[in-house]
Amino acid sequence: MALDMASITEDSSLLLKTQLFIDSNSNMPIADVLKRPFTALEDFKFRKRIPPNLVSFSYYLKMAVCNNSDKAITTYFYPGSHYAQIELYKIGQQPIKISNATSFDGYRKLTLAAGEHCYVLVYLKPLKFEFNAITPLLINVDFFPHYKLFVLGHKSDMQIFSLVLSGILLMMILFMITNLIISRKTEFLYNALYSLCMFLLIILNAYVARTTSYFTQLYYSYFDFFLLVAGTIFYISFTRKFLTTKINYVLLDKVLKYGERFILLLLGIYTYFHFFTQSYMPQFYLENIMKFMILAIGIAFIYLALQQHNRLLNYIAAGNSMLVLFSAISLVIIWLAIKPGSIYVSALFYYYIGIVLELTFFLLGLTYKNKYELISGIKEQEALKQAAEKKEFETQIAIIKAQQEERNRISADMHDDLGAGMTTISLYSGLAKRKLIDNPIPEIEKISSAANELLVKMNAIIWSMSSSNDSLKNMIAYIRSYALEYFEDTGINCKIDIPDKLPNIEVIGEIRRNVFLVVKEALNNILKHSKATDVKITLVRVNDGLKLFIQDNGTGINMEKIRPFGNGLKNMKSRTKDIDIEFSIENKNGTLITLYRKISAF
Repeated sequence: MALDMASITEDSSLLLKTQLFIDSNSNMPIADVLKRPFTALEDFKFRKRIPPNLVSFSYYLKMAVCNNSDKAITTYFYPGSHYAQIELYKIGQQPIKISNATSFDGYRKLTLAAGEHCYVLVYLKPLKFEFNAITPLLINVDFFPHYKLFVLGHKSDMQIFSLVLSGILLMMILFMITNLIISRKTEFLYNALYSLCMFLLIILNAYVARTTSYFTQLYYSYFDFFLLVAGTIFYISFTRKFLTTKINYVLLDKVLKYGERFILLLLGIYTYFHFFTQSYMPQFYLENIMKFMILAIGIAFIYLALQQHNRLLNYIAAGNSMLVLFSAISLVIIWLAIKPGSIYVSALFYYYIGIVLELTFFLLGLTYKNKYELISGIKEQEALKQAAEKKEFETQIAIIKAQQEERNRISADMHDDLGAGMTTISLYSGLAKRKLIDNPIPEIEKISSAANELLVKMNAIIWSMSSSNDSLKNMIAYIRSYALEYFEDTGINCKIDIPDKLPNIEVIGEIRRNVFLVVKEALNNILKHSKATDVKITLVRVNDGLKLFIQDNGTGINMEKIRPFGNGLKNMKSRTKDIDIEFSIENKNGTLITLYRKISAF
């Protein structure tokens, strides 16, 4: 019974009114096809999903249609999804091909004149794709815009879920690109490119799900496999860089490197079969080989992680574990042919979750590695800085040691040569004075005094230059010895008060010399100007340092009557300032001079 096109107000299924013939050779002329026996389409059990081994065949549909109205009727014929070629013929004495000039991709316009009755033959060439279906419809031309709007505008739960996941992947990609710009590390680039391929797979699947354009045909038949291959190559490149397999896993690096080349070879073979042959089965097998390779790589990384116990490898293994687990769930749903009544029994739902979780673990691994390398880099820089500082310190120590050795040598030479010479001058001048006791010569007396004074000064210089004297105990002992000797036979009683236990503090030559000269100047002033009978030198340990007091019982010091051109007090203040010692002088039952310095400063 013919289908009256005038009765179609919206759309109508042609399943019960359609007959089917399959040309397994795909080269039979239309005239010969019409001579072949057709069977009812509803009896063809693969009409909802043409199996891969039947995809390369040609399919012919035959249906009786009529127009019982008094005006021409136009409809759109939709055979189902997805077809590389759709051709319509009106069957009369000779088959007449209906022009497709005003048709849409995937839809063909069919017009019958008023009162026209005919058979329509439809030639279908399935897309080289695993999910083709024969579900013919006729759609009223006036209803067609609404039909297209519904088909393209309506979003299934799976499409919405895919768009949400695409947004997540896009944020991951932007994060990786940001880190790539900052760190210049190629593993971020490879992971971003891998994520981009997975992003395009998910979002394009959602976009082209209900479309019938040329791009849809190209995507389903070729481009989705291309994205899968490209993503796998970027994934392997990322893994090699992330794990530094060239250094850490030499054998694994070779396997992965040859794996990349093999995958590129598969893509080349796939491309050849797609564009230059009519067969689909080689493509089908190549695509499945590719999927099993991805699965095998994932399992290999999981096994390797269990053996190596490496944290970076654990991130790769964890990501692959998620992909393997959810891919297995997806395959079970496909093998059991579970009807996708809801999103939770959709194979793509679990596959997409596996991809996103895998990329999440990869991103966590990259973040950890980047943080670890950053910390390691800072530690290395600090180690280099410390090594440089240590080297500089050792150099300074060597310089100081060399200087000190030179000082010791000079002091030894002064003691041995100049000291002996000055002692000889002092002795001879003394002998001369005794011989001329009845007729003294003033110049000889001056020579003797000058020689004695110079000998004292030279001994002080030698003492200050010798590193063996660099201690607080030695400095105090020297000052004590000098003070007692200085006031001997002067009528001034000198008392030294020093703690029994002095701190073990190093006092370098410059400080010892300046402190000694300040004390020497103070004792000289007492002897010349104070009219004192008692002098007391006291060393006191305070909380944060040491204080040295020089106290006499003389007339005191009149700060207003100090000679304007006198250098004694100025020199004392200058010397103490140079070595960071606080100096003070005051009247306190005579004159009190105080020297103070923190222990930590010695």
